[in-house]
Amino acid sequence: MCKINIKILIVEKGNDIIKGLRSSYGGELQMSAVVLVGAQWGDEGKGKITDFLAEKADVICRYQGGNNAGHTVVVGNKTYKLHLIPSGILYPGKTCIIGSGVVLDPAILFKELEYLTENHIDSNSLKISTNAHLIMPYHRLLDELQEEKRGDFKIGTTKRGIGPCYMDKISRLGIRVIDVMDSEDFKGILGRNLEEKNFFLDKIYGHKGFDFNEMYENYLEYGQKMKPYLVDCSLQINTAHNEGKDILFEGAQGTLLDVDHGTYPFVTSSNPTSGGACIGSGIGPTKIKGVIGVVKAYTTRVGEGPFPTELNDTIGEQLLKAGQEFGTTTGRARRCGWFDAIILKYSVRINGISHLAITKLDVLDELDAIKICVGYKYNGELLKEFPQSLKKLADCEPVFETLPGWKQSISGLSDYKKLPPNAKRYIERIEELVKVKVSIVSTGPGREETMVIDKIF
Repeated sequence: MCKINIKILIVEKGNDIIKGLRSSYGGELQMSAVVLVGAQWGDEGKGKITDFLAEKADVICRYQGGNNAGHTVVVGNKTYKLHLIPSGILYPGKTCIIGSGVVLDPAILFKELEYLTENHIDSNSLKISTNAHLIMPYHRLLDELQEEKRGDFKIGTTKRGIGPCYMDKISRLGIRVIDVMDSEDFKGILGRNLEEKNFFLDKIYGHKGFDFNEMYENYLEYGQKMKPYLVDCSLQINTAHNEGKDILFEGAQGTLLDVDHGTYPFVTSSNPTSGGACIGSGIGPTKIKGVIGVVKAYTTRVGEGPFPTELNDTIGEQLLKAGQEFGTTTGRARRCGWFDAIILKYSVRINGISHLAITKLDVLDELDAIKICVGYKYNGELLKEFPQSLKKLADCEPVFETLPGWKQSISGLSDYKKLPPNAKRYIERIEELVKVKVSIVSTGPGREETMVIDKIF
């Protein structure tokens, strides 16, 4: 059997991580696909890291979620906020794909396209999978009504219709982009769906429901407007791979919000984890050659659910303000806490993370001491692995290590050698705890405020 040893070239720029694979016999390997995932509860700064890596990628594919997620990217003195369109759209000439695993609200899509046009960003390279499911007006309404009905047991949904749309998809009642391309087929599907939804809305919530003709005409129009962008996502991705193009998969939300592996039921309705990239785009797992886990230098989460390292004190407030921890999509304040290595170990295992990107390290600049959660105490037992029981997690008490702060500004640094020793020690301790090397460190929102540690693999 022939063995191929993979060597990693040390590169000058972080986005050249994607270019680093070479074979030992001197030829360049086909750039296989690289998946970028959130390694906590989302909001880790994936938009910035996607943008940073996308400069050298040829294809960027968003593989799951909907407009319940927001990615913020800062270019120079301009801030861009994206919700559906992959962050790579800010570079001209990149093929950006909304994959089959995404649930798509066409009204939001076209608002976002208008936003890009107003900001002189060319979106002609955007592609949309014909198999992506459409969020309908009844999905948004049901999301809101169901969340209100939960009362004290609310999940913290964004009320964008994401969950109900995925429910219809799994129930085989969904409407795909391709379904609105045929007016007669769409008429039958929408008619059956709307009859059922209106009956349910009336009997359960006392709501009069929706008018068929208005929705039918609106979505036929959306279909015609989407037509120039439509592709067979799997074919597009695999053709690009066979041509040796560099492919970056962009996830929304984070590992602990994964519907199968997150803190259920306080999760999203899809799979933000790396396996979701294969399902949501139509590429085989043998073609994935690396997984980048994006992790914030502390921990945040939005919405309900247990959060072992949460800080309800002045330090938590300091992190909130210094990190500007407000949701891109909702504007909601995020809950803040110390870095949790137990969560990251779990995320490394679930995703097969090969290297890490740490964001917002500069937010910790003013702290005298910085804590890392290295275990959980539960009923006198020390837990070193993430528990599956939500009730158990809620009762866990974090076990901390305390490291000295660096007490100086690192904001905007792009040279790892210039980091204070205590900042380097903090990074190294995280590497020791989770057994994965950090390859990218972000010290600010801008592209240039990014450093690469030359220990890529």
